[in-house]
Amino acid sequence: MPTISERLEEDIKSAMRAREEVKLTTLRMVKSALKSREIDKREPLTDAEQQSVLTTLLKQRRESVEQFTKGNRPELAAKEQVEIELIDAYMPQAASEEEIRTIVLGAIEHMAKDAGGKQPGPKDIGPTMNVVRQRILASGIRADGKLISEMVKAELAKGA
Repeated sequence: MPTISERLEEDIKSAMRAREEVKLTTLRMVKSALKSREIDKREPLTDAEQQSVLTTLLKQRRESVEQFTKGNRPELAAKEQVEIELIDAYMPQAASEEEIRTIVLGAIEHMAKDAGGKQPGPKDIGPTMNVVRQRILASGIRADGKLISEMVKAELAKGA
């Protein structure tokens, strides 16, 4: 399976051939962001690092859409939304709420075993979040941090 960079390169070429200006501009911006991080690191990026860059770009675009919508600038919000869709195509499939809940419950169970059977409570959000993030990263799925945080808080509140 091709890497994000390889897919990006091919899509830039096809966008040039098809004269799709918006797509071309967005893909070049993504390529530039990846290259910039690679230069900072001084070695090629791993798939996880490339996904991290894309996640940052998506988060920036979503915040921009929110700001443009509040500022009554629907044309700019629409432009950012198109960019979100183009960038999102390079991300792995997002996990469903059920998959995330399974990982969260597994992490809480793991934390309870480590604590000698004592159920973690609301004060254990930080360590629990770390375990959940590691498990999500290991499984290669993508999940919204805000959603994960809300689920962890809700599950830990139940156990308190």
